[in-house]
Amino acid sequence: MKKGGNRLLKNTVMLYIVTFSSYFFNFITVPYQTRILGPVIYGRLGFAQSLAVYFQMVLDFGFLLFGTAEVSRSRNDKYELSKIMSAVILCKLVLSGLCFTVAAGLCLMVPGFYEDRLLYILCILSAVINSFLPDYLYRGLEHMSVITYRTVGVRLFFMISIFLFLKSREQYHLIPLFNLTGGICSCIWVYHDVYRRLGIRVIRIHREYWFRTMKAAGSFFLSRIATTVYGATNTLILGFIYSGTNALGYYSSAEKLLTAARSAFSPISDSLYPYMVVNRDFKLVKKVLVFFMPIVISGCVLTGIFAEPFCAFLLGEEFRASGALLRLLLPAVVIALPTYLCGFPILTPLGLEKYANGSVMAGAGFHLIQTAALFLTGNLTAEAVCIATVLTEYLVCLIRIYAIIVKRERKTPAK
Repeated sequence: MKKGGNRLLKNTVMLYIVTFSSYFFNFITVPYQTRILGPVIYGRLGFAQSLAVYFQMVLDFGFLLFGTAEVSRSRNDKYELSKIMSAVILCKLVLSGLCFTVAAGLCLMVPGFYEDRLLYILCILSAVINSFLPDYLYRGLEHMSVITYRTVGVRLFFMISIFLFLKSREQYHLIPLFNLTGGICSCIWVYHDVYRRLGIRVIRIHREYWFRTMKAAGSFFLSRIATTVYGATNTLILGFIYSGTNALGYYSSAEKLLTAARSAFSPISDSLYPYMVVNRDFKLVKKVLVFFMPIVISGCVLTGIFAEPFCAFLLGEEFRASGALLRLLLPAVVIALPTYLCGFPILTPLGLEKYANGSVMAGAGFHLIQTAALFLTGNLTAEAVCIATVLTEYLVCLIRIYAIIVKRERKTPAK
């Protein structure tokens, strides 16, 4: 256990380096982008990136969660690991063909997409390339250092490229282009490491094994679809309503800050997930919550008080109005860590992972009902979407807590 605990600590630290490098580079590059592009162009870029999230969702197909658990269980069997990686790559090749077909259709048939087709093509192509990164392999093996070095290197490349080449609003295509270039370099680097150091190869697999892999990852895919309903969909809906206005830029920036805040907890969840699959150390999860929750609540209170000046300082004076939206989204940050930990890290070892997926799908349905009601009553504003998002997050968290408390007792036979 001591060795496992040391590995867990190292992996958590590595993933925190990844997360805080994101904060560091975003703190430098995002204000520069917003000042160069302005709210209208930045909103257009945010719309295209939100659309790319849908393609990323299809390409991921739940393989990060499914693959991590499978690799963790087979970490000492190189042949089985090769089979897992080969099946995932084959699945992603098939899904990439589907995504390119849909993307081409959108760009040819929808006038708005055709006019800015280069932006959408670059964003979607970047999503395709990044989907082939075998992060599930390193997470399952608990070798997070490779992910850390690769991610920090790519972000450093992106930052340098932005400052060297992005000089006017007309150059906004450079942002997805640099992301695409970084993704290509990452794939070359990572697969070289997989082949040389880990000794894992692409091998021929039976069709039945490929079908089983697709089916097993399908439940995680449904969960990702549901998450997107109250994630990127918010930006897309508001994009159609507030296209070409500052309001979309205000919401996009506030939503990005929410995502950044929530991502601060992902290293804990991501490193605990493979660890919990093997060790089932539930007491450790309780200690994590007791330690971090007072810090989270205090940080959210301070951010809420100074939301407008915070956004003006970080994003530029033009984005001061984003502070009001950020304040509405902060309650979702408060429960982000409990929601993450009560999901796959706890439910999978208990054999209740279906409730992790089911909670998100229930949340998606609830969010759709809220959005439809707001639209029909003429109240579909950025502020209302923020409130609906928070209510949805709380519902997801409550369902997971219910599953842990009630369903666990029913699943465990009395002694």
